[in-house]
Amino acid sequence: MSALKPVRRQFTARQAAERLGVTTRTVQRLMAEPRDQYLARANTKREQIAGLRAEGLSIRAIAEKLEISKSTVGRYVQEYEKKKQAV
Repeated sequence: MSALKPVRRQFTARQAAERLGVTTRTVQRLMAEPRDQYLARANTKREQIAGLRAEGLSIRAIAEKLEISKSTVGRYVQEYEKKKQAV
């Protein structure tokens, strides 16, 4: 069972479980985004980052433009560059 409309939480699963009087695992199961949707969203983000990096944008500029952390952008850029070198 997973959430029909997954939303980023503003609190931890533990905090929600304490408020609702259920286990942490129950909250995780109910709030989880389906794996295939998560992977599709992550792959789209990777492609966007690769495109922006190819345009010459810095990691900081990409992070600001996509409103995500610099460390996430850095990780995706490293993955992309490793793939490029392997080919």
